Amino acid sequence: MKRNAFKMFLKPGFEEEYEKRHNALWPEMRQLLKESGVSDYSIFWDRETNILFGYQKTDSDASSQDLGNLEIVQKWWAYMADIMETNEDNSPVSIPLDELFYMD
Repeated sequence: MKRNAFKMFLKPGFEEEYEKRHNALWPEMRQLLKESGVSDYSIFWDRETNILFGYQKTDSDASSQDLGNLEIVQKWWAYMADIMETNEDNSPVSIPLDELFYMD
C-alpha cells in the first residue's frame, strides 16, 4: 500500500457545506474509490488557514486525485467547485505532500 497526502483549499464560509456534502458522498463515487484501490481516506481541516489535508492509502501509485478522466469524478468536481479553490477543469487545486516521517 502506498500512503498519499495532499492539500486542497476550502473557500471561507463553506466549512459546514463541505462536511455535509462529504457526509452524503454519492454511493457511486464511494464505490469507484474503493474499486480504484483507495482506502483509509480522511480529509482534515485546518481552521486557521482553510486548508484541507487529505490522506489515503492506495494499492498503486495513483491516488483519488488521478481519476479525473472519469465522468462521475468530473460531476463531483463540478458539484464541489463553488466551495473549493479549483483549476479551470473544476478539479480541486491539489498539492501533493511529501512524506518526511512514518511510524508503523
